[in-house]
Amino acid sequence: MTVPNKMAAVQLTGHGGFDRLEYRTDIAVPQPQNGEVLIRVAAAAVNNTDINTRTAWYSKQVSGGTNTAGNAGFEAADAADGSWSGSPLHFPRIQGADVCGYIVAVGAGVDQGRIGARVLVRNMLRSYTGYRPYECWTIGSECDGGFAQFVVAPSRETYRVDCDWSDAELATIPCAFSTAENMLHRAAVGAEKVLVTGASGGVGSAAVQLAKRRGATVIAIAAAAKAEEVRALGADRVIERDANLIAELGEGSVDVVVDLVGGPGWPQLMAVLRRGGRYAVAGAIAGPLAEIDLRTLYLKDLSLFGCTFQEDEVFENLISYVEAGEVRAIVAGTYPLKDIVRAQQDFLAKKHTGKLVLIPPQEPV
Repeated sequence: MTVPNKMAAVQLTGHGGFDRLEYRTDIAVPQPQNGEVLIRVAAAAVNNTDINTRTAWYSKQVSGGTNTAGNAGFEAADAADGSWSGSPLHFPRIQGADVCGYIVAVGAGVDQGRIGARVLVRNMLRSYTGYRPYECWTIGSECDGGFAQFVVAPSRETYRVDCDWSDAELATIPCAFSTAENMLHRAAVGAEKVLVTGASGGVGSAAVQLAKRRGATVIAIAAAAKAEEVRALGADRVIERDANLIAELGEGSVDVVVDLVGGPGWPQLMAVLRRGGRYAVAGAIAGPLAEIDLRTLYLKDLSLFGCTFQEDEVFENLISYVEAGEVRAIVAGTYPLKDIVRAQQDFLAKKHTGKLVLIPPQEPV
């Protein structure tokens, strides 16, 4: 295809409310540099990290849950630590951690034969940090992402995917599924009893599927209205999210907790873990602050895993699961890119199961 000079994109102009999201059609199309590819974006899903970055929820000045100021942003937030990395963001920024699209041009050092391939971009990029351990950039945060018609990404972190999924379905994979798989990878989950919080969300619904793939018995926590949908993903049991976990499960009854919720209910998660159990966390939508009794931690010999950085095999394994038909995407709805505010409003309402996906214009603007 002939690549235009200008494109449609949504720019985040600063931390705050929806007014900080600006849809424009006069943004310069990026040019791939050495080792990079240019991708025509076909679909890009919405994630918690998009909301958290916009509202500056990552700031240590914020103590509430992610939804408490999802519309207007957090007034108490400090822009100096408003990103997940703890470093200030550079604005304007094109967000979008999920990129599904087609390579239309390549930079120096990249095989021209890659042009035309349908690809996913690893959302946690290591190329730009020299592959140093525990360092990475999130596409859509430290560099521009998928809420645009075109995006550049490192060729070595852009993966061809051969399957019969739609573009919108593939766009649900990078952020949510890699986060879930990374948690299971870190906690070395096998054929054991696993408790998944927030199981109807993007990461939670992925964790249910991926834990079942590993042979686990999965207990999922979700709203009662979504219980059947979560069971259909493979959950062996679904517990209502406001239930007393100790009464429902008993103390010391679970091998692994995969937590995306945090908040005031956190001590119950420690209580239901068995001696020698493992806890993995990659989100805190109910609130980032939790009270821990250190006696529970050390007397039960528990292991706690904070999960952000991903080893290379996490994303590579995901691609193989998709191509082998071992997981399935859940697209709860699609929206034109220009309707990003409506998509984020629906995302914050949490009435859906799975992912909401934005579709950029597929013709030059």
